[in-house]
Amino acid sequence: MSLIKPKPSTISEYIKAAPQDSQKKLREMYTCIKKSAPGAIESLKWGMPAFSYKRILITFAAFQHHIGLYPTPSAVKAFAKDLKKFHTAKGSIQFPLDKPLPLSLIKKITVFRVKESIQEDAKWKTVLK
Repeated sequence: MSLIKPKPSTISEYIKAAPQDSQKKLREMYTCIKKSAPGAIESLKWGMPAFSYKRILITFAAFQHHIGLYPTPSAVKAFAKDLKKFHTAKGSIQFPLDKPLPLSLIKKITVFRVKESIQEDAKWKTVLK
């Protein structure tokens, strides 16, 4: 019997392999993002759950004391006022495990990334013509 756990290959496997105390929040995060980015491709990028269209929209991950959300620096900057009570870095947000997830804010950030992705695609199509 092997003591080495296989690496998750799906978001569902990632959530099941996460520590028990973070699984509920990971499922909430997953459901919120999935509903906010319909049609996005689900995968694991850098070992984290990710949603993409032609490029990565958003990723998230479980840590010992928080759930990390990685929506790109532009999204963190755009929602800086709403994110004041959370620890942020250039392209990341930390949501503590001991507090409820701000699902309405996560939805807004995800929708922002979807719109931003669509605008980026339109810009590249114009440049390539």
